[in-house]
Order: sequence, then structure tokens, then C-alpha cells
Amino acid sequence: MSEHQTTHVLSPAISALARAELAPLAGAIDQQGLYPQAFLRKLGELGGFGASIPRESGGLGLDLADQIDITTRIGAECGSTAFLVWCQSTCAWYLQHAPNEAPRTRYLRRVARGELLAGTGMSNPVKHLAGIERIHLTAARAGDGYIVNGALPWVSNVGPDHLAIVAAAVGNEGFVMFAVHGSAAGLELHPCPEFCGMEGTRTLNLRFKDLHLDAQDVLAHPHQFARFIERIKPGFILGQAGMGFGVVEGSLKTIRESNASHAHVNVFLDDQGSELAAELAELKAEAAGLARQAQAGPAPLLPVLKVRARASELALRAANSAVLHAGAKGYLMRHPAQRRLREAVFVAIVTPALKHLRKEIDDLERTQRQAA
Repeated sequence: MSEHQTTHVLSPAISALARAELAPLAGAIDQQGLYPQAFLRKLGELGGFGASIPRESGGLGLDLADQIDITTRIGAECGSTAFLVWCQSTCAWYLQHAPNEAPRTRYLRRVARGELLAGTGMSNPVKHLAGIERIHLTAARAGDGYIVNGALPWVSNVGPDHLAIVAAAVGNEGFVMFAVHGSAAGLELHPCPEFCGMEGTRTLNLRFKDLHLDAQDVLAHPHQFARFIERIKPGFILGQAGMGFGVVEGSLKTIRESNASHAHVNVFLDDQGSELAAELAELKAEAAGLARQAQAGPAPLLPVLKVRARASELALRAANSAVLHAGAKGYLMRHPAQRRLREAVFVAIVTPALKHLRKEIDDLERTQRQAA
């Protein structure tokens, strides 16, 4: 069976699982903060986190474009869970490309299969590298390992039995990127203030107090970090596009359902379903092409940033249009359109946020103009 045949068979199975077992939970995930751990385990058994991971490492041996499609299918039912899928699959992406073999051997297979759930705490380092905020974690060398201190205000898909992948500044040397178990000595997990949405994403405050980091858990030492972040950053960003695409798909469903009875008046609204669907198809194709480049090697960053920004913008427009198409029903807290609106805002503010993306786009375009 070819790769394309494999993903053709896999995708309907994942969509069916999402409709049967995730869709009924979407309201509780959104409004009661239910963490869908059992669903995540089942999705992992299907390969829902390992599309881009080689078969010998527990994945499906496909590529990042297929992983984005999986995240999209989950997001069509629940944006919070799509975010968790991105967290898990992105941790697998980090481990797959880590220059050090030890963490790959220890964690990749279990993360790719969803046996070990994992969260990425790279928001702060990515913003720091973009000149947006200071780095929150620091590390001092201690033999072959490091001593880590500091706090990350919110990291998602984490817990006492989870893994987190984060980075810390090592003096003037650069950065160390590493994996840490939620139960590690020197790490405390604390709840965050209540969010307006995404409460079911197990988002916690991570506080490091003299945590001893063993070299076996280091994905990249300071001398390896710059090349490593260049390798993983396009995939990190592109993977989030599936979250936005899923929100658009869910919004289009609301628009279609609303038009069954109110098309005669909905026709006067901006952002009609057919227009949004055409834009989504074009953006999906562009993202898939870039994802295949990212699978093979570093993809060009500027088009990656632009695709991710457009995914945010399209999700905001589609979710807003869905609420307006639904009318008064869309203002009910229990209506899916209300949830979609908050999910779309999250897509636009999670790192890299829309303003962050536009800053990096501007920086790169200015550099290109100066070089011309």
C-alpha cells in the first residue's frame, strides 16, 4: 500500500472517530474544562500524532502535510482538541529532528503513539528569539547536565504524567532545549487563571527550582540549538495551520446549516460560505506544499509565516461569519458558533500570534529589501 493510499484509508477513520467520540464532548471540553485524555489515547493508537514520523520510530511514515490534515479533521469537531493534537505531534516533530539520539530513543515512539502525552513550552523562547519578550528559563552547566530555574506562565497538554519540551538560556552560550517529566524533582505544576476558552487543554504554570537536567534529556545543547531551531521552526508554525483550518471547516458547517432555513437573508452577509471554502482550499494546498518542503528539510520561512497568518485571518472571518449566519442562535453560549468564535481568537493569539507573525514578516521583508 502506497503512502497516499495509507493516508486515504487513515483520514476517514480519524474523521469517524472524531465525529463519534469527540464531537459529543466538545461542549464539556469548552465549558467545563474536560481534558479529553481517553480520546487522545485512541487517536494515538490510530497514528493521529505520528503522520510525519518514520514507521521505525512509531509513526506512519507519511509527512507533515498529512499531520496537518489530521489536525484539521480534529479541529472540525473541537478546536481545543486540535490544539492538543498540535502540541503532541509537534513534540514528536522536535524529537524526530533532535541532534541528540538519547531523547529520541527514550521518548519518540511513545509520544508518536500517544502512550506518553506531551506539551511544547517553546512559546517563550520563540517570542524571545523574535525580540518580543525576555527568556523566562535559565540554565547553568552542572557536569554533563544543567541546573534549571525560572517559570513558564502557561504550557499546554502537561501534567504529572506528561512530558514537556522547553528551552532555557545558558549564560552567553545560547540555549539548551530539553524534555522534562511532569513529576521531576524541582518542577512544580500550578493552575492558570481561567481562560474564556481552551480550558480543556490542561494548560499549567511550570515553575523550575534548581531542577537537575540530565544530559540524556537534552534535545539540543547551545552549540546545536541555532541549527536545530532553524530545522524545526517551519514545521512548528505550519502544524498550527491545521487548527485554523479546522475552525474554518466547523464554521462552514454552521453556515450551511443556517442557510437551510435563512439563505434568503444570509445572502446579504459578507464572507459567504462558498467564498470562504474557496479560500480555504487554496490555503490548504499552499500549506501542504510548504509542509512537504519542511518534511524534507528547512522550508523557506517567509511563505510559512504568511500562510500561518492567513490561516488566522481566515479563521477569524469564518467564525465571525458563522455567528452572523446563525443569528440570535449564534449568541447562545451552547451554540457551536459561539465556541468557534473563541477558538478562532485563540488561533490568532497562540504563539506565534498574528501580531508576532506580522512582525517577523516585516523583519524578513525589510532584510530582503536591504539586501537587494
